[in-house]
Amino acid sequence: MNSIKTSLGGANLLLLTVAASLTLSGCARIRDNQGYVRDNELISAIAPGVDNRESVERTLGRPTFQSQWDDSIWYYVSRNTEQLAFLPPTTTGQNVTLVRFDPQGNVAAVESREGMDQVAYFDPSSDETPVFGRDTGLFQEIFGNIGRVSSIPTGGGGPTN
Repeated sequence: MNSIKTSLGGANLLLLTVAASLTLSGCARIRDNQGYVRDNELISAIAPGVDNRESVERTLGRPTFQSQWDDSIWYYVSRNTEQLAFLPPTTTGQNVTLVRFDPQGNVAAVESREGMDQVAYFDPSSDETPVFGRDTGLFQEIFGNIGRVSSIPTGGGGPTN
């Protein structure tokens, strides 16, 4: 009888240990790297005036994105994040590498910018959306055009007899 109690106590202890380890494993910090995997040796191998678009793409791979207004700038972005359990992830660091090309497609400059100042935060669930222009109220929006629009067309274009 005594050996049965001891084996049940050991089973309870084992079950409690397994349950505690499973519970605590959910509280572990999750570290993640997003975007371009930065390699300083490869970036330093790119020489302005020597390399071109093709050699940069062979060395660093395709860029994360190109400039919207000027396709002569390539961006390689890498971001480190950390998450605790079910909380949303937070950015712990970001690095942006810019490769600028001249009109002939040769590398003009390589720049690296590192730090949290490179991270832009915005709240997509905000109650208000900032807009540029007039600040009008509801009634002004509804009744603001009264008297501004003419019902009589001006200029030619009508039928003539």
